[in-house]
Amino acid sequence: MSEHNNETCSSLAKKVMVLSRNQLLVNLRFLDVALSRLSFVENEDIPYATDGQFFVYAPRSVLRDYKNDRAVCTRNYLHIILHCVFRHMFVNASIDRALWDISCDIAVEYTITSLGIKATETEREKQQSSVYEKLQKEIGQITAERIYRYYCDRKLSGKKVAELRSLFQADDHLLWYMTDEEKKKHGISDSNGDDHSGQPESKRDSSNHADNNGKKEKMDSADYCSEADWKNISEQIQMNMETFSKQQGRNAGSLLQNLREVNRERYDYTEFLRRFAVSGEIMKVNDDEFDYIFYTYGLQLYHNMPLIEPLEYKEVKRIKEFVIAIDTSGSVAGETVQRFIQKTYNILKSTESFFSRINLHIIQCDAEIQEDFRITNQADFDEYLRNMQIKGLGGTDFRPVFHYVDKLIKEKEFTNLKGLIYFTDGYGTFPGRKPDYAAAFVFLDEEDNNPDVPPWAIKLILRKDEI
Repeated sequence: MSEHNNETCSSLAKKVMVLSRNQLLVNLRFLDVALSRLSFVENEDIPYATDGQFFVYAPRSVLRDYKNDRAVCTRNYLHIILHCVFRHMFVNASIDRALWDISCDIAVEYTITSLGIKATETEREKQQSSVYEKLQKEIGQITAERIYRYYCDRKLSGKKVAELRSLFQADDHLLWYMTDEEKKKHGISDSNGDDHSGQPESKRDSSNHADNNGKKEKMDSADYCSEADWKNISEQIQMNMETFSKQQGRNAGSLLQNLREVNRERYDYTEFLRRFAVSGEIMKVNDDEFDYIFYTYGLQLYHNMPLIEPLEYKEVKRIKEFVIAIDTSGSVAGETVQRFIQKTYNILKSTESFFSRINLHIIQCDAEIQEDFRITNQADFDEYLRNMQIKGLGGTDFRPVFHYVDKLIKEKEFTNLKGLIYFTDGYGTFPGRKPDYAAAFVFLDEEDNNPDVPPWAIKLILRKDEI
């Protein structure tokens, strides 16, 4: 094909992409910043793709899609923007890429369908509906994270993944997993951005104007859109939908669900446990307070006679007295409870959080105390985990545990109780007054479970996959 035809193809494809963006801006004003954030980059080897900075497209692919069904181009544009808003490309290296990719595509396609925009309606929506129906029955809300966990649990076959990909894939995710050097080898870098769409027209014209040789100048490095930038954009969209754009929020339930999922606060349970540690001394060389210069100088001066000896003890913060209360009502599954205990134990063990002798009570309670198992050392903990049985499965009332612990304190069972952690689903009666020790409630987050707690209580929310 001649150079003139190539330029015509490129120009027409660019106009199609700009038209697709403008159609979406008219219908989705609360997405205006996101829709105009990516820089256009042409690449004949990649039909559609993004890495969170560039909107990569192949001009011939765009024109072919536009000729067959112009809604495809608009839908694909929104598909890519939603990947960015949901921050799908910023993933852990250990993730199963095939399952994560298809989970993200399904979540995004479902969100687009739920928005009900005429300009994005395509034929394959009808074929996708049966997948949505099944997922809704199995996992409730359709988000990439929930779909991924569901497919991981069921060890989806390669054949099934391929079937789903044919129904939901709109863009290539290869850029998600590439390094900057690998992107450059594919001709994708911040020196070939065709249009930094997030800037006002006047600024775009000045920052991307052609020089005397007809080449585009390199974009300002400040234009780079990082994960933090997309996080800010995502949170702003969520806030607008929940406040100023309430009507749009009601019409975009799936979009809001995905935003809440990706923007929800993450908790570090390891750091959380450290709040309940107390200071104490252990028999261990204190390297932090030992001066090796004087030590070696003494060895040289007095022939193996050091001037100072290393300290044989060190002050550390570890857990000595503690209570773990378990809600054993029917609403909290026994397997989940056991996993929580195991996770707590693993954290304490891996960080050497126990003193050699401890006083830990694991209390099971539904509407009344069902069991109190006292642990004094690691051997006791190992035995408890081997023989643990869930008891109760009645109603939920938090007060009996606090009354019981107060009774143990009066009986001198505890001398310096640092705190209590209560693992529960949140549906129970809280004590009317603040206890004399720190109290934290760890809630299992299912279907946006976020119960209110008294002002004196610490709240932590964990998902099943985090347990």
